[in-house]
Amino acid sequence: MKRLSDDLTVSPQLPLDAIDEIAKAGYKTIICNRPDNEDPGQPSFAEIAAKAEAAGIKAIFQPVASGNVSDADADAFAANLAAAEKPIFAYCRTGTRCTILWSLANAGNLPVQDIIKSASDAGYDMSPLLPRIAARA
Repeated sequence: MKRLSDDLTVSPQLPLDAIDEIAKAGYKTIICNRPDNEDPGQPSFAEIAAKAEAAGIKAIFQPVASGNVSDADADAFAANLAAAEKPIFAYCRTGTRCTILWSLANAGNLPVQDIIKSASDAGYDMSPLLPRIAARA
């Protein structure tokens, strides 16, 4: 689990048994950025959503194919971040996709170098996206 901001933490794929811990930690929303069946054996979004909702957490499904994050995906993620009850927990295969979405979604809201630093502090190198983030700012 890596914190990108006061409102957002990202992580790799959630096991179903981690949802109770996430609820105890106070998270109000889970965003899944991972398509179902991306890897064999991963829990489906329906399984995650059922467990999350039973724990009082809203679950949002915004699947994005790995290596294919579009500006429309970033805009949708920004809308989800704005509308969701906070704090938010987002996951994908490694957390990188969520971090890319967050970085692009925050272009124009945060200084570009702050975005890069927050991602780096969480263990994600967004420097290759610097021109794209700057272009959205």
